[in-house]
Amino acid sequence: MTAIRTPTLYQQVVDSTPDGHRLDICLQCGTCGGSCPSGGDMQHTPREVFALLRAGYDDEVLRSNTPWYCVSCYACTVRCPQAIPITDLMYTIKQQAISRGYYDQRAAAKFSETFVGFVEQRGRSFEFGLATRFHLFHHPLQSVRLGMMGLNMLRHNRLALRPKSIRQTEQLAAILSKAKELAAKEMQA
Repeated sequence: MTAIRTPTLYQQVVDSTPDGHRLDICLQCGTCGGSCPSGGDMQHTPREVFALLRAGYDDEVLRSNTPWYCVSCYACTVRCPQAIPITDLMYTIKQQAISRGYYDQRAAAKFSETFVGFVEQRGRSFEFGLATRFHLFHHPLQSVRLGMMGLNMLRHNRLALRPKSIRQTEQLAAILSKAKELAAKEMQA
Protein backbone atom coordinates (compact mmCIF):
# COMPACT_ATOMS: atom_id res chain seq x y z
CA MET A 1 0.00 0.00 0.00
CA THR A 2 1.37 3.41 -1.00
CA ALA A 3 0.97 6.30 1.42
CA ILE A 4 -0.47 9.51 0.00
CA ARG A 5 1.84 12.42 0.70
CA THR A 6 0.44 15.86 1.33
CA PRO A 7 2.26 18.43 -0.80
CA THR A 8 4.57 20.76 1.12
CA LEU A 9 3.74 24.45 1.37
CA TYR A 10 6.61 25.08 -1.04
CA GLN A 11 5.03 22.75 -3.60
CA GLN A 12 1.57 24.25 -3.06
CA VAL A 13 2.91 27.78 -3.61
CA VAL A 14 4.87 26.75 -6.71
CA ASP A 15 1.93 24.81 -8.17
CA SER A 16 -0.61 27.58 -7.44
CA THR A 17 1.41 30.38 -9.06
CA PRO A 18 1.61 30.84 -12.83
CA ASP A 19 5.25 30.10 -13.75
CA GLY A 20 5.85 29.34 -10.06
CA HIS A 21 8.08 26.43 -11.08
CA ARG A 22 10.71 29.04 -11.95
CA LEU A 23 11.33 29.41 -8.21
CA ASP A 24 13.30 26.15 -8.49
CA ILE A 25 16.02 28.05 -10.39
CA CYS A 26 16.35 30.94 -7.92
CA LEU A 27 20.01 31.95 -7.56
CA GLN A 28 19.46 33.52 -4.12
CA CYS A 29 21.19 36.65 -5.51
CA GLY A 30 19.14 39.11 -3.45
CA THR A 31 18.15 41.36 -6.35
CA CYS A 32 14.50 41.05 -5.30
CA GLY A 33 15.12 42.41 -1.81
CA GLY A 34 17.42 45.12 -3.10
CA SER A 35 14.76 46.25 -5.58
CA CYS A 36 11.92 46.35 -3.07
CA PRO A 37 10.69 49.76 -1.90
CA SER A 38 9.22 48.07 1.20
CA GLY A 39 12.27 45.94 1.93
CA GLY A 40 13.19 47.87 5.06
CA ASP A 41 9.83 47.08 6.61
CA MET A 42 9.87 43.37 5.81
CA GLN A 43 10.84 40.79 8.40
CA HIS A 44 12.49 38.75 5.64
CA THR A 45 13.51 39.68 2.12
CA PRO A 46 11.73 37.73 -0.63
CA ARG A 47 14.94 35.70 -1.08
CA GLU A 48 14.88 34.76 2.60
CA VAL A 49 11.18 33.85 2.41
CA PHE A 50 11.90 31.49 -0.47
CA ALA A 51 14.84 29.92 1.39
CA LEU A 52 12.64 29.42 4.47
CA LEU A 53 9.90 27.97 2.28
CA ARG A 54 12.33 25.49 0.71
CA ALA A 55 13.67 24.51 4.13
CA GLY A 56 10.17 23.74 5.39
CA TYR A 57 9.78 26.67 7.82
CA ASP A 58 6.14 27.03 6.84
CA ASP A 59 5.03 28.63 10.08
CA GLU A 60 7.68 31.35 9.86
CA VAL A 61 6.81 32.06 6.22
CA LEU A 62 3.07 32.27 6.90
CA ARG A 63 3.57 34.53 9.94
CA SER A 64 6.01 36.82 8.13
CA ASN A 65 4.91 40.32 7.20
CA THR A 66 6.86 40.10 3.93
CA PRO A 67 4.04 39.21 1.53
CA TRP A 68 1.78 41.76 3.23
CA TYR A 69 4.27 44.57 2.76
CA CYS A 70 4.67 43.79 -0.93
CA VAL A 71 3.28 46.84 -2.77
CA SER A 72 2.90 44.93 -6.07
CA CYS A 73 5.22 47.25 -7.96
CA TYR A 74 6.81 44.26 -9.75
CA ALA A 75 10.29 45.82 -9.45
CA CYS A 76 11.59 42.50 -8.06
CA THR A 77 10.02 40.49 -10.87
CA VAL A 78 11.31 42.83 -13.58
CA ARG A 79 14.85 42.81 -12.17
CA CYS A 80 15.06 39.09 -11.38
CA PRO A 81 17.78 37.53 -13.56
CA GLN A 82 15.84 34.24 -13.59
CA ALA A 83 12.45 35.82 -14.48
CA ILE A 84 10.83 34.41 -11.34
CA PRO A 85 7.31 35.78 -10.75
CA ILE A 86 8.18 37.03 -7.26
CA THR A 87 5.19 39.36 -6.84
CA ASP A 88 2.80 36.61 -7.91
CA LEU A 89 4.46 34.20 -5.47
CA MET A 90 3.88 36.77 -2.71
CA TYR A 91 0.18 36.83 -3.62
CA THR A 92 0.05 33.04 -3.40
CA ILE A 93 1.76 33.07 0.01
CA LYS A 94 -0.80 35.66 1.18
CA GLN A 95 -3.61 33.39 -0.02
CA GLN A 96 -2.08 30.46 1.87
CA ALA A 97 -1.71 32.61 5.01
CA ILE A 98 -5.34 33.70 4.79
CA SER A 99 -6.65 30.19 4.20
CA ARG A 100 -4.69 28.92 7.22
CA GLY A 101 -5.56 31.86 9.48
CA TYR A 102 -2.06 33.39 9.66
CA TYR A 103 -1.90 37.14 9.28
CA ASP A 104 -2.26 40.40 11.13
CA GLN A 105 -5.24 41.83 9.33
CA ARG A 106 -4.96 45.25 10.97
CA ALA A 107 -1.34 46.01 10.00
CA ALA A 108 -1.84 44.69 6.46
CA ALA A 109 -5.00 46.75 6.02
CA LYS A 110 -3.33 49.94 7.31
CA PHE A 111 -0.33 49.53 5.01
CA SER A 112 -2.65 48.82 2.08
CA GLU A 113 -4.79 51.87 2.86
CA THR A 114 -1.69 54.07 2.90
CA PHE A 115 -0.47 52.65 -0.43
CA VAL A 116 -3.88 52.92 -2.09
CA GLY A 117 -4.19 56.52 -0.90
CA PHE A 118 -1.03 57.48 -2.79
CA VAL A 119 -2.13 55.62 -5.92
CA GLU A 120 -5.56 57.26 -5.86
CA GLN A 121 -4.01 60.68 -5.34
CA ARG A 122 -1.08 60.53 -7.75
CA GLY A 123 -1.45 57.41 -9.87
CA ARG A 124 1.66 55.77 -8.44
CA SER A 125 3.34 54.90 -5.20
CA PHE A 126 5.69 57.27 -3.41
CA GLU A 127 8.03 55.14 -1.31
CA PHE A 128 9.28 57.89 1.02
CA GLY A 129 5.75 59.10 1.69
CA LEU A 130 4.43 55.56 2.07
CA ALA A 131 7.01 54.58 4.67
CA THR A 132 6.79 57.92 6.48
CA ARG A 133 3.01 58.11 6.66
CA PHE A 134 2.58 54.45 7.59
CA HIS A 135 5.16 54.55 10.37
CA LEU A 136 4.21 57.92 11.79
CA PHE A 137 0.58 56.87 12.13
CA HIS A 138 0.97 53.19 12.98
CA HIS A 139 4.51 52.56 14.29
CA PRO A 140 5.89 55.92 15.47
CA LEU A 141 8.73 54.41 17.51
CA GLN A 142 10.13 52.62 14.45
CA SER A 143 10.28 55.95 12.60
CA VAL A 144 13.50 56.91 14.39
CA ARG A 145 15.29 53.73 13.26
CA LEU A 146 14.00 54.09 9.72
CA GLY A 147 14.91 57.78 9.68
CA MET A 148 18.59 56.87 9.80
CA MET A 149 18.14 54.47 6.90
CA GLY A 150 16.26 57.19 4.99
CA LEU A 151 19.09 59.67 5.52
CA ASN A 152 21.56 57.11 4.24
CA MET A 153 19.40 56.49 1.16
CA LEU A 154 19.18 60.26 0.55
CA ARG A 155 22.93 60.59 0.77
CA HIS A 156 23.28 57.94 -1.95
CA ASN A 157 20.56 59.51 -4.10
CA ARG A 158 18.30 56.44 -3.69
CA LEU A 159 15.24 58.21 -2.29
CA ALA A 160 12.99 60.78 -3.91
CA LEU A 161 11.72 63.47 -1.55
CA ARG A 162 8.88 64.64 -3.76
CA PRO A 163 6.17 62.45 -5.24
CA LYS A 164 5.60 62.29 -8.97
CA SER A 165 2.15 62.11 -10.47
CA ILE A 166 0.98 60.48 -13.65
CA ARG A 167 -0.66 62.56 -16.36
CA GLN A 168 -4.45 62.47 -16.61
CA THR A 169 -5.18 61.60 -12.98
CA GLU A 170 -8.85 62.38 -13.74
CA GLN A 171 -9.02 59.30 -15.97
CA LEU A 172 -7.46 57.18 -13.25
CA ALA A 173 -9.97 58.56 -10.73
CA ALA A 174 -12.82 57.58 -13.07
CA ILE A 175 -11.41 54.05 -13.50
CA LEU A 176 -10.92 53.59 -9.76
CA SER A 177 -14.39 54.94 -9.06
CA LYS A 178 -15.92 52.44 -11.49
CA ALA A 179 -13.86 49.61 -9.97
CA LYS A 180 -15.10 50.51 -6.48
CA GLU A 181 -18.68 50.64 -7.77
CA LEU A 182 -18.34 47.18 -9.33
CA ALA A 183 -16.72 45.80 -6.17
CA ALA A 184 -19.56 47.19 -4.04
CA LYS A 185 -22.14 45.54 -6.32
CA GLU A 186 -20.23 42.26 -6.15
CA MET A 187 -20.17 42.43 -2.35
CA GLN A 188 -23.94 42.90 -2.27
CA ALA A 189 -24.59 39.93 -4.56
